[in-house]
Amino acid sequence: MFTGDRSGDYLYRSLHRAGFASQPDSRSADDGLELRDAWITASAHCAPPGNKPAPQELLNCSRWLDRELDLLTELRVVVVLGRVAMEVYLRILKTRGQINRISDFEFGHNLMHSLSPALLSSYHPSQQNTSTGLLTQEMLDEVFLRARQIIQFGRVPAGPRR
Repeated sequence: MFTGDRSGDYLYRSLHRAGFASQPDSRSADDGLELRDAWITASAHCAPPGNKPAPQELLNCSRWLDRELDLLTELRVVVVLGRVAMEVYLRILKTRGQINRISDFEFGHNLMHSLSPALLSSYHPSQQNTSTGLLTQEMLDEVFLRARQIIQFGRVPAGPRR
């Protein structure tokens, strides 16, 4: 996922700088990239028309994310890239009875929500967000460095919280 596209260029550089990826880029499935202490998944496991998944597509794909979350038994932090990812993740937590209301959780860049595992939201590294400056490389680096601190030290580092 994110291999060979501009979103991935930003993402893998940030993952590498934070120690989650063995190299700063990924061009193909066999390019040697290895992730450490990280798992990449998606709210939708297909490339929908116009790159915007319909609500039914997200609902259909959420079972895959739900199952992946069950398998990630040592999960300490979830970084969601974009509002859609956050809404899908929160919907799963609500279905599981772990939260009461999705509306209790504000989306924003580098916002931390005190859940277990911790929830850290970020703007998506889409070309639209990076070309307009809504998201810079430094901003994305900060998110993954913060996630690394949570994993290493078991605490939520200072910064915007909700």
